[in-house]
Amino acid sequence: MCKQGETTLLMITELFLPTKGGTAVSFDDDFRRLGGKEVHIITADVPGAREFDRDHPNSIHRLSFQRRPWLRPESLFIYSKLLLSSLWLTLARRVTAIFAGRALPEGLVALIVGRLTGRTVLVYAHGEELTGWGRGRKFQAMCFAMRHADWILSNSDHTRDTLVDLLGVQPERIVIAYPTVDENRFRPGLVADDLRKGIGLTDQSKFILSVGRLQRRKGFDNVVRSLPQLVDHGVDAHYALIGIGDDSDYLNDLARDLGVSDRVHLLGHVSYEDLPRWYNACDVFAMPNRDINGDNEGFGLVFLEAAASGKPVVAGKAGGTASAVVEGKTGFRVDGENIDEIVQSLERLLCNSQEAESMGNHARERVLDNFTHERRVGQLRELIMQNGRSE
Repeated sequence: MCKQGETTLLMITELFLPTKGGTAVSFDDDFRRLGGKEVHIITADVPGAREFDRDHPNSIHRLSFQRRPWLRPESLFIYSKLLLSSLWLTLARRVTAIFAGRALPEGLVALIVGRLTGRTVLVYAHGEELTGWGRGRKFQAMCFAMRHADWILSNSDHTRDTLVDLLGVQPERIVIAYPTVDENRFRPGLVADDLRKGIGLTDQSKFILSVGRLQRRKGFDNVVRSLPQLVDHGVDAHYALIGIGDDSDYLNDLARDLGVSDRVHLLGHVSYEDLPRWYNACDVFAMPNRDINGDNEGFGLVFLEAAASGKPVVAGKAGGTASAVVEGKTGFRVDGENIDEIVQSLERLLCNSQEAESMGNHARERVLDNFTHERRVGQLRELIMQNGRSE
């Protein structure tokens, strides 16, 4: 039983640590700070979950999210398990509010449970998931969940506009809840010389870093394409990517074809402890993302990690990066399809250390003013205490 005065919460999300990715990290940060064992997380059973859950402050309930190909639709089993588990927990634990990690499947399940039990429903919106369903039944189901939830937690102004213009969500139901970053973990001044030397960099080398899933919309391939021009301009540029994904072979092949294999370092996963040091090791962080068939970057948590580390960034203009990067002050936003723009921005930051340092300092200050956990969790607590909109 919960102690008197505690608020019991339920979060339904397929994405949660130890699953890799900024969204999983963000959810973990939110709910650790929102409460202890009275906060219940329903999420996917993934490798390493048992060890991760053992010391977690929240109550975590793991389900198999495996689809059943003999069912129509294949996801029916997932929806059924989520619905039954969520309904039971809501009633048994006297949950006050139900969060959903995204509209489908979590948001639709949260909405059904919320309406059956009279609980407030809050659904996270990240941006990229809103434009990838076409206009069929899944899109209609997503619109229904978003339009009827009590609160939509939008990660950027761009995502808010998409919710209103594309999905028809009422603006008064949308709250801008910017992602956050651990400003104590990601900070300037961490020792990183060993990391630079480990990939063969000298004191004169310039180091570009990217972090994220290796997929085409991130624009990592166009950073690779920029390297020959940077080298031709006399910049001893090296490029490292942290992350895994389908584009690994593609990026290696591209680097080889362009003659820059010795300058491109695909690092895969790095340790939790080393990730902040890699940000410190670089001169510039780059992710010149672009829109591919409606798939774009909703915000870009990695831009905040770089900013908190005191590094300037080169971002794409597509999606919601304007909320993460202030043009000309914390970095540059470029056309992710335009190699010349990418080269120009990278070269300017790599060859002008004073300007790069100034942008990095401004980026760090902006994180401290706008993107801390305390500010976001305070915002969520205020929403929980409100009753939401009655249907």
